[in-house]
Amino acid sequence: MLESARVAATLRDEILDGVRRPGSRLVERDLAADFGVSRIPVRDALKALEGEGLVVLRPHTWAVVREFSDADLADLDEVREVLEPLAFRLAAQRHGPEGLDRLRSALASEQEGARTADSVASRRSAADFHEIVTDLADNQLLRDMMQGIRSRVRWALSQHDDLAHVTEEHAELFEAVASRDGERAAALAEAHVDSSRRQRAAHVAALRSGG
Repeated sequence: MLESARVAATLRDEILDGVRRPGSRLVERDLAADFGVSRIPVRDALKALEGEGLVVLRPHTWAVVREFSDADLADLDEVREVLEPLAFRLAAQRHGPEGLDRLRSALASEQEGARTADSVASRRSAADFHEIVTDLADNQLLRDMMQGIRSRVRWALSQHDDLAHVTEEHAELFEAVASRDGERAAALAEAHVDSSRRQRAAHVAALRSGG
C-alpha cells in the first residue's frame, strides 16, 4: 500500500470510529512524525479525505475533522432515500450465492459486535453490509454514485447508540434480499434511512444534554 493510502486509511478509520472527533486538528508535521513518513504523503492523504467530505483543509495552518451541519446531514438523507432503496431492490433481484454469503457474514459480524457491546466492530460491519449490498446490485453507475458518499454514509451509520435496533433492521433487510423480494427490500431500506435519521437525532440530543 502506498504511504498516502496507508495514512488515509488509518485516519479515515480514526475519524469514522470517533477516535478523532469533529473539529479536532490534523497537523501535517505531527501526523508525519506519528506515521513515520514525510509530510508529502500526509498532505496527499488529507486531500483524499477532503474529497470524501471528512476533512476541511486550512491552507498554511492545519486541517480539521469536519463537523457535519444539520443541512449536510439532511442532504445526505435525501440522497440515501433515493439510492439505497434502489440498491436493495437490485441486490434482491441480482444477488448470487457468493454475494449472499458475504452479506450474511457481515450481518453475523454486526450481530456479534452488538451482542458483545463492541460498538466499533458492530458499526464497521453495518457499513460493510451497506457496501456489499451496493456490490450485489451490480450496477456500475450506482456503485460510482455510492462510492462518492461512502465515507459520509459510514459516518452517518455510526451516529447512534442502539446497536441491537440497527442490527434487527439489517436482519429484516437481509431476509428480503435473500428471498428476492425486491419491493419489500426497497420499502425496508426507505424505512431504514428514516430510522437512521431519528436515531441520529436522539444520539445528538443525548450528547448535547450530557447523557
